[in-house]
Amino acid sequence: MADDTDVAGEIAPAVGLRPAIEGSAAAAILLMLLEEGDAATILKHLDPDEVRQLAKGMFDAANASETQIEQALDQFVVRSRDVSALAIGAETRIRTVINQAVGNVRADNILAAVAPQSSAASLEMLRWMDVEAISALLASEHPQVGALILSVLIPDVAARAIETLDEVLQADLVLRAAQLTTVPAAAIEDLESVLASANVGGQRVAKQPIGGPSDVAKIMKKMPKSLSERTIRALKKQDKLLAQAIEEEMFIFENLRELDKKSIGTVLRSVDAAILAVALKGTDADMVDLCLSTMSQRASETIRDEMAEMTMVKRTDVDEAQKSIMQIVRQMAASGEIMLAGGGDDYV
Repeated sequence: MADDTDVAGEIAPAVGLRPAIEGSAAAAILLMLLEEGDAATILKHLDPDEVRQLAKGMFDAANASETQIEQALDQFVVRSRDVSALAIGAETRIRTVINQAVGNVRADNILAAVAPQSSAASLEMLRWMDVEAISALLASEHPQVGALILSVLIPDVAARAIETLDEVLQADLVLRAAQLTTVPAAAIEDLESVLASANVGGQRVAKQPIGGPSDVAKIMKKMPKSLSERTIRALKKQDKLLAQAIEEEMFIFENLRELDKKSIGTVLRSVDAAILAVALKGTDADMVDLCLSTMSQRASETIRDEMAEMTMVKRTDVDEAQKSIMQIVRQMAASGEIMLAGGGDDYV
């Protein structure tokens, strides 16, 4: 009996210390347990990155132990308890009920205002296309359609797709993309026609909040420095204020973290103490410590005292203070006094 107890005592800690299987690995195991058609149906609803991750996990799952399979099934059972039966097929049922109650046109208007927003199928399709195909599409289609395409792409893909285009077209596409705010259903339908994709259930697509200077700035940061600078110069000839807005978004106050301490110190020595105190008031403690660590103890204490004396600071005042500092950053970068980190090979 004592021997049995000893054996159990040796096994129990090993079982207790076994790490739980991760969510993605559990999902891969579950997919391997399904029929091929059922697994394929599930994968159709996922985005490309998720499919790639699960595909890798499925190869690993081929060597899964019985214990790992049991853990995956246990996770599925536990999490399934939290899924309401009302959620299954909810959107289709709700649309059917509203259509029958008030008619298709009024139903579309109501649902466009209250339904959860989701990307149109055509926009998701773009994320699966290779860069060469996207670039060819941008070169051949109307610039307004091209701007829509550009705005919904992942920034690094968009940057590579635009890199081979004519300079005039590059500037035009970036300008149009930066001017986008919301996209009406008609524009989505034009894109769907271009891609020869299926209509989303024949329903109108609600306006999508995409594009604008912020999204374009993310694309520009992924482009080689020489190309982004040339594009900005071209934009300034057409819309100086918009070009400035893009520049401001390309390197915001939080991006100071990407600079080395010497560069941060060089910048902050040119900033008025009162402006710096307001700018730092709107950021976190780590950012405050980073900036003040580049200054003398006396200057640092002065800034902290000024910040302590402030009670409430308007967000607009913080934004203006931070923008004024970033203007100094851009001027110093242009003159070569500091170097900014970026996405292209031209950056250091």
